[in-house]
Amino acid sequence: MSRTRVLALGLLLPLVLAGMVAARRPAWSDAELEQIRSLWIGTLEAAPADASNRYADDARAAAFGEQLFNDVRLSSNGAVSCATCHVAERDFQDDRALAEGVGRTDRRTMPIAGTQYSPFLFWDGRKDSQWAQALGPLESAVEHGGDRTLYAHVIAAHYRQEYESLFGPLPELSELPRRAGPVADSAAAAAWAALTSQQQEAVTGVFVNLGKAIAAFERRIVPAPAAFDAYVRSLVEGGDDEDALSADAIAGLRLFTGKAQCSNCHNGPLLTDDHFHNTGVVPVAGLPEDRGRARGAQQVLADEFNCRSRWSDAAPEQCSELEFMVAEGEELVRAFKTPSLRGVSRRPPYMHAGQIETLADVIDHYDRAPAAVAGHSELKPLGLSAKEKRQLVAYLESL
Repeated sequence: MSRTRVLALGLLLPLVLAGMVAARRPAWSDAELEQIRSLWIGTLEAAPADASNRYADDARAAAFGEQLFNDVRLSSNGAVSCATCHVAERDFQDDRALAEGVGRTDRRTMPIAGTQYSPFLFWDGRKDSQWAQALGPLESAVEHGGDRTLYAHVIAAHYRQEYESLFGPLPELSELPRRAGPVADSAAAAAWAALTSQQQEAVTGVFVNLGKAIAAFERRIVPAPAAFDAYVRSLVEGGDDEDALSADAIAGLRLFTGKAQCSNCHNGPLLTDDHFHNTGVVPVAGLPEDRGRARGAQQVLADEFNCRSRWSDAAPEQCSELEFMVAEGEELVRAFKTPSLRGVSRRPPYMHAGQIETLADVIDHYDRAPAAVAGHSELKPLGLSAKEKRQLVAYLESL
């Protein structure tokens, strides 16, 4: 063979190999590429301002909030912190079907990452800010199990300097009972009722500031990029990560945005629409009736700490989510918040009370589309094959 032919083959071979690789890659239309790009973490914008929390973007408040988030002294038994259920190494959740603090709750722990983008918090949306959400577990009898004067005394004993450098002087607490607050514990509730309105207001102010500091910390928690994001970045910006996803995962992505209709609710870079949906998930035997958003909507409107409350830093016109939310209707019955799918393969079991064990089981549920026990399920049968279900799981694992 001549030297010229050898050189020609040497130049041609890389082109042939590149063509073979390109042939194996799926072709995406412009519309499909735009939809896939919308799911990429690279499109996540800066978190919207939280007008209800003037400390939301204060680095000192975030540092203080991180200390509070991990402090077990903020509980009735001295053994439970926010981090007990929101474990950093586990995507800020706890792997349990039902969360456990000083007692057992009736729902699954939701991950924290990305909640600064959500207008409503908890599975039922009963809180409308991260700081208001943080206050709920602190007064829950089965989560932290504490009350407002307990927390004020902890701050005075252990965090006075950090607190006062941010929020100003603590109120005088020496004459206040150790345990008092508007909580389920009858003794603490009676002690709270015995306080003057001025004392109650001063202690509640400290309580609110704890929530705002914790929220400043949580506001900085965002999901990490995953294999899926490396793949999309290569598609959008060019690069050598188009092999970041397996052929099955790529096929699963096509199903996710197409036939399986997953992206109807799991959309945007956080893979959630932040709305509430009834998907026919069965209740857990032995737990109290859970009406989901139907009750949560009423709770957030009546919440002592909502955006329109006196404890909010927002002007009334800055509370549009609360103003225009849907507050009643059959579509809210047993409707629960769409969780982010970021990191979903690492945190079974699934659904609001851990009713479904595996991702494969979740996909089977959506494929079957069972009727709801109350309200109206939004699901319709999908007709997925066994192969398509495996491909969907492969895609979800890439997140």
